Amino acid sequence: MSRPVKRPPARKQVSAGGVAFRSGPGQTQIVIVLTAAGGRWQLPKGMIDPGETEVEAAVREVREEGGVETEAIGELGQTEYTFTASFNGARCIIHKSVHWFLLKYLSGDVNDHDHEVQEARWVSADEALEFLKFENEREIVRKAMFLIAEMSGSDR
Repeated sequence: MSRPVKRPPARKQVSAGGVAFRSGPGQTQIVIVLTAAGGRWQLPKGMIDPGETEVEAAVREVREEGGVETEAIGELGQTEYTFTASFNGARCIIHKSVHWFLLKYLSGDVNDHDHEVQEARWVSADEALEFLKFENEREIVRKAMFLIAEMSGSDR
């Protein structure tokens, strides 16, 4: 008789992040970060602290990981995915949801990022689509660029 396969315990994580952007003549740039742990390019995001709203967490995470101060000007939706990780020596299944926001650059320098990031940089949307590892984040960038283009058209 075979033994039933024991599934790892599941955990839920809720994070927030953003597409921080600045617009100049003919080009919009966004902040992407190279993670220290996984060595992959992604949008800045992180866990929501107790007592913090989703948008507050997104602005804080972009400041910490991307080095820049921003203000939220819109919602970009939510992504969900599942992965495995180790916690206290045991494998866990993580069900993660990330709330995304469109964040307008106010001040700061991408070189002022925290230790969780190897590098933060400004790139064009096309470059971001090439660099970003995950399709769900590329889709968030596409939504952001659509909203930015809509806002630019309404300013005329």
